[in-house]
Amino acid sequence: MVESRPAPIGYRRRTVDDDLDALMPGLAAISIEGPKAVGKTATALTRAATVYQLDDIGQRQIIEADPNRLTQGALPILVDEWQKWPPSWDVIRRAVDANPSPGRFLLTGSASPTGVDTHSGAGRIVPIRMRPMSLAERGFTASVSLAKLLTGSRPDISGSTPATLNDYVIEILAGGFPGMRGLTDRQLRTALDGYLDRVVDRDFPEQGMTLRRPDSLRSWMRAYAAATATTASFETIRDAATPGVGNKPSLTTTLPWRDILTRLWILDPVRAWLPSDNKLKELASSDKHHLVDPALAARLLQATPRKLLGGEQPELAVPRDGTFLGALFESLVALNLRVYAQAAEADVRHLRTQRGEREIDFIVIGPDGGVVAVEVKLSATVSTGDTKHLRWLKERIGDQLLDSVLVTTGTEAYRRQDGIAVVPAALLGP
Repeated sequence: MVESRPAPIGYRRRTVDDDLDALMPGLAAISIEGPKAVGKTATALTRAATVYQLDDIGQRQIIEADPNRLTQGALPILVDEWQKWPPSWDVIRRAVDANPSPGRFLLTGSASPTGVDTHSGAGRIVPIRMRPMSLAERGFTASVSLAKLLTGSRPDISGSTPATLNDYVIEILAGGFPGMRGLTDRQLRTALDGYLDRVVDRDFPEQGMTLRRPDSLRSWMRAYAAATATTASFETIRDAATPGVGNKPSLTTTLPWRDILTRLWILDPVRAWLPSDNKLKELASSDKHHLVDPALAARLLQATPRKLLGGEQPELAVPRDGTFLGALFESLVALNLRVYAQAAEADVRHLRTQRGEREIDFIVIGPDGGVVAVEVKLSATVSTGDTKHLRWLKERIGDQLLDSVLVTTGTEAYRRQDGIAVVPAALLGP
C-alpha cells in the first residue's frame, strides 16, 4: 500500500478527468478501463490517497492473504490493475454494498479476465472508458466544441490552425499513448513494436490463449490494420491475413483471437447506427474496423511519412475507396470523436446503406437522441459533392439532425451557406 502518493510529474489533464470530476462526488466506485499505456494509472493517481498495485507480486500476495486490506486506508482508494487478482473486484463490490458513500474507490484495468467468476458489479462499480490522447489532449487548441454542436443551437464556427497534412501524418504515426510522446522516430518505432509484441507474447497467454503460431496472430492484426475504416467482412480479413493459403483457418480458430483483441481494447470497431424509427431503411449492420490508435495500424503495416504522403498502399491490401492515409486520418478523427463524445454523454456510430449508395463516416448520438453527422475528407478544400450524403440525411431525418460537419485537413473553420460546418481536425474539441 502507498498512501498520499503525489500525482505523476508532468501530468497532462485528460478529457476523462472531466468525467471523474462529475461522477466521483456521487458514485462509490469507478473502474477506468482501456488498453495498456493510455494513462489510466496516471489519471487515477492524481486523485487517489491510498494505492494498491496488484501488478506488484509482493503487494498482491499480501492482499491475497488478507483481502479486506483493499478497503482500508485514506479515501479514495485505488486498486491498480485489478484483473491481476480478479477476486479484488468482488471485494470492492461487497464493500460498496456495505457502504455506498461516494468517492471511495477507483479501479484500473487493461482487460477483463476470462474464465473467472466475478459479479458484473452493475450498480456498484461504474465503468469509464479511457482511450489514447485526442488532438486536444496533445496540445492542439480547439475552437469548435462537439458538445455545443450536439445542442442543436447551430453555434458559430470559426478558428484557424497552423496544422497541415504533414502535421496530421506526424500525429497519426506518433499516436496518443502518453509514454510514447516526444520520442525520436527510432525510439517510437521500437516502442510501438514492443507494445504489439507484448500483446502477442504476454497479453494473449494471460487471457488463457496459448498460441502455437504467434506469427499467425500477427498476420491477423496486420489484416485488421489494413481494414481500417472499412466494413470488410470476416472472409475478406481472413483472406488478407492468409494470402496464398488454400486451407484457411476456421471460425473456431480465429474468432477467439478477435474476441481477445477486443477484450484487450486493441480492436475498437465503430458500430453501425440502426435507428428504431422508419425514416431510414435498408441500413447495413456491419461494424467499421478501427484499432484503438491509428499509430498501431500504421506500425503494423510499416507506414512511413514518405509512403503515406506518396499515396502508397500497404502490401497487405483490403479493398477500399481512397488511400490508406485517408483511412488512418479517418481513424484519427474516430479517436477524437469518441473521446469528445464520451464527455458529452454521447455515442459514436457510422451509417451505411446495404448497397453502399449512402455512407456517412460518423453519427454522433446525443443524450436526447438527436444526432450530429460527421464526414471526414483528406483535403483542405470542400466541394458541393462532398456534402451530398449529409444533405441526404437532413432530408430523411429532418430536425433529428442537430448539425452536420465536414472534418478536413484545412486551416480555417467556417459554416457554409448550406449550414454545414467545415472544421479542420485540429480545431474540433470536446
